[in-house]
Amino acid sequence: MTLELDLSSGIAQLGIKVSEEKQRKLLNYLTLLQKWNKIYNLTAIRDPKQMVSNHLLDSLAVMPHLWPGKWLDVGSGAGLPGVVLAIAYPDFSFTLVDSNSKKTSFVQQASIELGLKNVVVRCERIETWQNEVKFDGIISRAFAETAEFVSLTRHLLKNGGRWAAMKGVPEQELIRLPEDVKVEKIIYLQVPKLNAARSLVVLRENK
Repeated sequence: MTLELDLSSGIAQLGIKVSEEKQRKLLNYLTLLQKWNKIYNLTAIRDPKQMVSNHLLDSLAVMPHLWPGKWLDVGSGAGLPGVVLAIAYPDFSFTLVDSNSKKTSFVQQASIELGLKNVVVRCERIETWQNEVKFDGIISRAFAETAEFVSLTRHLLKNGGRWAAMKGVPEQELIRLPEDVKVEKIIYLQVPKLNAARSLVVLRENK
């Protein structure tokens, strides 16, 4: 099965709508990732078919559960999930922050080559980074355990904004959340061809 079919059938299984043009762009992103990966070691996954499930579909699985506005992707690495979601949601804005300059260089170049006007890339340590504009949503995929994710990014969350933590089995981590942060919901996800538990934890400040 070609990568195109892997992606389109996976999208159908997720029950989401992603146009053919966006799917082409997602595969172009994957091509760039493979090319740069040979030099910069951006991801441990080398097999393109595995990249479709572990990177593209895993990131797309959270699509229906996000809300419009300004988004911050913390510890975005090679652009996951930020670049994928920016392609899927051109009307949302995404700021991608990572402290690894090789990874942010790749994301910057990929955003230019893919023509993504809704992506801003920053090479920063998130705990010391200040931004004038606060964010409606802060997402992370492989950044830190949930309590640490919340505490390191709280200064960047807009009043009334929410966090979206992409996790495997999250319950153990949630015990350690600060008392003034509450779990709004846990959404359990089924990602095609991914043999691992996946979930999205949506959190907000309990004011």
